[in-house]
Amino acid sequence: MITFKEYQARAFTTAIYPGKGQGNWTYAMLGLAGETGETSEKLKKAIRDDGGIVTEERRAAIKKELGDVLWYIAALSTELNLDLQEIAEENLAKLAKRKVEAKLHGDGDNR
Repeated sequence: MITFKEYQARAFTTAIYPGKGQGNWTYAMLGLAGETGETSEKLKKAIRDDGGIVTEERRAAIKKELGDVLWYIAALSTELNLDLQEIAEENLAKLAKRKVEAKLHGDGDNR
C-alpha cells in the first residue's frame, strides 16, 4: 500500500512541463481542470447514452481519468509546497468534526 506522501513524490518524478518544481501551479491547475472535465464528460455520456448506468467499460475509463486527476492534485500540491498526506489527513479530520457536529450539510468552508 502506498501513502499519499509516497504517491506525491513518485508522481512528480514523471512530471514534464515548463517550470516544473518552480511554483508553476498554473500548469498543474489547468491540467487538473482538464482531467476533471474529462471525468465529467464520461459520466455525462453515461447519462446520455446508457440511461445513467455506468457500464464496466465506462467505469474502467473513469478509473483512468481519476488517476490523472490524482496525479494533477499531487503536482499542484507539490508546486504549492503542500503535503498531500497532510491535506488528506486534515480533510478527514475536518469532515469527522463536521459529522460529530451534524454540519456535513450546508454551505461554506468554516461550518
